[in-house]
Amino acid sequence: MADSATDETHTTLYREAHVSYINSCNSNKEDFAYWVTEHLRISGFYWGLSALALLGRLDDTDRTSILEFAASCRTACGGYGGNRGHDAHLLYTLSAIQVYFLCEAEDRLDVDAILTWVKSLQHEDGSFSGDEWGEIDTRFSYIAISIVHLLKRPDAINLQAAVDYVGRCQNFDGGFGVNPGSESHAGQTFCCVGALAIADRLDVITDPDALGWWLCERQLPAGGLNGRPEKLPDVCYSWWVVSSLSILGRLDWISGEKLQEFILACQDSEGGIADRPGDVVDVYHTFFGIGGLSMTGYPDLVAVDPAFAMPCPLLKRIGLLTHARSDPYFKTTKQA
Repeated sequence: MADSATDETHTTLYREAHVSYINSCNSNKEDFAYWVTEHLRISGFYWGLSALALLGRLDDTDRTSILEFAASCRTACGGYGGNRGHDAHLLYTLSAIQVYFLCEAEDRLDVDAILTWVKSLQHEDGSFSGDEWGEIDTRFSYIAISIVHLLKRPDAINLQAAVDYVGRCQNFDGGFGVNPGSESHAGQTFCCVGALAIADRLDVITDPDALGWWLCERQLPAGGLNGRPEKLPDVCYSWWVVSSLSILGRLDWISGEKLQEFILACQDSEGGIADRPGDVVDVYHTFFGIGGLSMTGYPDLVAVDPAFAMPCPLLKRIGLLTHARSDPYFKTTKQA
């Protein structure tokens, strides 16, 4: 459980404790959290590996066993499930691809099979279903666009239609929703802004200042960020909001210092970061908390790309341009 907030200002990142916590997540099979996250195990590996990468400790992992597990999640259609024997889904397919890249084993991916399956999920209006059951969500637009760019095959989908669909999901307040006309939400806003950034089509955004204002209003007096008006702060929005502001070149519209204090207050001294002070830690919030610290310039963290949600050195290794640009906080963040 995260340490309860006190009058003491939290200024220290418990690096070694977080490394130990992350590495224990897949081995403590007596823990309740291990079993309730069974359905998204491959995403758990992505979050954990990414957090370790930002801490500069990616080598502290057993890549062989991780890759064996990732391979076991592949399905006959070419996509990946969240665990062995689970149905393929775009979300878990992107996580699996990210795991392969983080382990420097992307040459093992069956690129053609993956892309054929991703293409089959696009609809005539440009939107994407997450799987064969048909749910449509801008999360899946972001995922599909991320996949085809990571695999360097943007022509595998109708990219123009995908971009047009994302643009139609922007609302009068500047934010984006799950589909046209849906309520603005910070998580969906990241998906849409990130997708447009990866596609190099930020020009589609109507009034970036209105969007930046909606995003910066997500910061609360305690420094944390929420996903929409009248909600509590949550560490995960340290990613969804801050990455969007970073892509837009408006990261200085919030207080990075106050946000860092909030994230650090959500740590457990024994390792891990929770959604808010006093709650139970998990690897999801641990990664996005460390990602938020990286983007706001916390010292000695590896830079993270705000669009791909992957370490900048990795993108440099595979020849992709990063979106970590021109923001005042990024200038002080470790790049290699």
